[in-house]
This record gives sequence, C-alpha cells and structure tokens, in this order.
Amino acid sequence: MTATDFIVARNDFETCKTIATTHPAADALPHDALLVKVDRFAFTANNITYAVLGDEVKYWQLFPAPDGFGNIPVWGFGEVIASKHPNVPTGERLFGYFPMATHLVIEATDVSKRGLRDGAAHRQGVAPVYNAYARVSGNPAYAGRQGDYQALVRPLFMLSLLADDFLAENDDFGARTVLLSSASSKTAFGLAHLLHARGRKVVGLTSANNTGFVTSLGCYDEVVTYDRVTSLPSDTPAAFIDMAGNSALRATLHRHFGERMKCSMRVGLTHRATDADEGELPGAKPRWFSAPDQIRKRAKEWRPGGIEQRFGAAWSGFTPLLEKCLTVVESRGPEAVRQVYLDTLKGRIPPEQGHMLSLLG
Repeated sequence: MTATDFIVARNDFETCKTIATTHPAADALPHDALLVKVDRFAFTANNITYAVLGDEVKYWQLFPAPDGFGNIPVWGFGEVIASKHPNVPTGERLFGYFPMATHLVIEATDVSKRGLRDGAAHRQGVAPVYNAYARVSGNPAYAGRQGDYQALVRPLFMLSLLADDFLAENDDFGARTVLLSSASSKTAFGLAHLLHARGRKVVGLTSANNTGFVTSLGCYDEVVTYDRVTSLPSDTPAAFIDMAGNSALRATLHRHFGERMKCSMRVGLTHRATDADEGELPGAKPRWFSAPDQIRKRAKEWRPGGIEQRFGAAWSGFTPLLEKCLTVVESRGPEAVRQVYLDTLKGRIPPEQGHMLSLLG
C-alpha cells in the first residue's frame, strides 16, 4: 500500500516536501507486525528541537527517510488497521512516537494489556520511551480534548517534572531565584508551575510579543523581556534553566550574575542560536540536562510505577492551566502540515496555540 510522508532536508530545515512511501499490504505483513494509520499528531517547537538534535540523539534513525532528508518524530495517535500479532486486534488505538506520515509499520513486541513496543532493529539504541506505545482504546484520558493535551504537552511536562525533580534533589544548587528562558514554551511554563508550587521565585524571560501571555499564566513571579535581563538584581543566588539555546543570552546572564549563577542547565533549543564555541563563562558551568538519566536513576530508587504515580499527580494539577491558556487548532492534509511546520520553524505560532495535525485529507 502507498502512504505519504512529510520530510525535511537535514542541512536546511526550510526545504521540506511530501513523498510517497510503500508499506506491505495487510496480508503481506511480517509475523507480529502491525500496520497503523497515523490519524492525529501534535506539532510544537519541541519537534524542531528533535530535528536540531537529530544526529546527536539519533532521532533521525527512528523513521528512515531518503538520503539527506529526515522524518521528524511527533507524539500522536494511530489506529491499527491490520495486525499479524495475535494479541493486538485491528481497531486498537495507540498513543506514542510516530513519523510525520499517514502510516507506520510496527514490529510489535513486549505486548501487554497496557502497551507494546516497536522492536524494529533501526529503532534500537535510543531511550526506551521513544519505542513505547500505550494502548488507549476507550481510555477517556486520551480521548477528545484531553487526548490533544496528552499529545501536545504530556511529553514536555514529563521533561518539566524530571527537571524540577533534579533541581529539588539538589536543593536548586543553592539558588533562590530560578530564571527560565523561552518562558512561553510549554516545557518552560510546566516547569514554572512546579517550581512555583514548591515556593521558588520564578522569573520568566521572554520576548516583548509574548509578555502578555506569559504574565497571564500566573506561574511566574516576574516576567522580564530579553532586552532587560541585566535589570534583574544580581546579588541573589540564581539558577538559569535555558529552554532557548541562545548563546548571547546565556553569556549576558552569566556575566551579570557572576559567581552567584549557581546552576546553568540547558534543556531546549527554541531559538536555535547556540555558538559552537561559547568559551568560559563566570559562575556554574553550563550543562545539558539528561531526562533519560534522571528516569533511570528514579526507576532504581522508587518502587515500580513510582515515576508514573508522581507524574499522574502532577499532571492532574497542571491540566487546569492548559484548559485556561491553550487553544487547540486542528489542520489536515499535506499543505496544512507544511504550513504549520514552516510557521513553527520561523517562530510564527502564537504561544497560546497548540496544533494537532494529520497528513490524511
């Protein structure tokens, strides 16, 4: 059968196109394989980060594309339309990591009542979460608008939760003020919500255009535009959680706070403005936060299901904020997907919008 994939040039993200791909027909699927129709997926600035880190974190290998191109992974929903696995019926609904495509063949393994994993050889060697699919048929938490929130924000809020957990176990490295760049991003305001809940002063750094939205969230104690960051008091120990990946901003903050910059943690790349060689900076040495490392650590320390239990409690406290601040916009078809992709790439998506897409017409 013929499917449609949306791919981008790995050396020039503005070059993008749809291509036809071929999958086995239902009766020709390999043993234990599933043919899944990808009918709904989220696209956010975080997906652009996946592209930026495509080689480094092996995102490009998950869903192969022609030479020089890549298929950006997305979180979304699919329906099993053909199955060669005895324990996965057709009609089953799955939530997980999909290509920007109309269809995907999954080599189902580790099948349980709650989920399964894609055992395809080219998908190994990455964090296990990227190969896991939840079986969500009939689950109201993954239906309707709640399902959209899961696709748009759940993976980002897990990152927020792990980052907050890492900071908390280290007593925020002695900082009493936490600065978040790209404060309008979903990962940032998820982390701000958690930090605020445990009594930390949280300062959101953002562009002038997004100041109103960031202020309206209610989880930042102060909102400061990028051109005014040196107006912040520099006599208080601070932690900088960098969602933007902007070398100039990072250098300005480090020089402003000096040795009072107690933690400098890189989480995102929304600005895509990182210099290859940033040189030495005063204060704490900038470092990348590793969510997989924190998951592995907590999985050993907490009883089975501990991470999921803590996430569930935090998520239930966070969703009311999403209902207040996030408008879900739905688009279908290749041209609509292309437009949302380019608008996201160029920073033209308003922060209050969350886009759910489908390549199916």
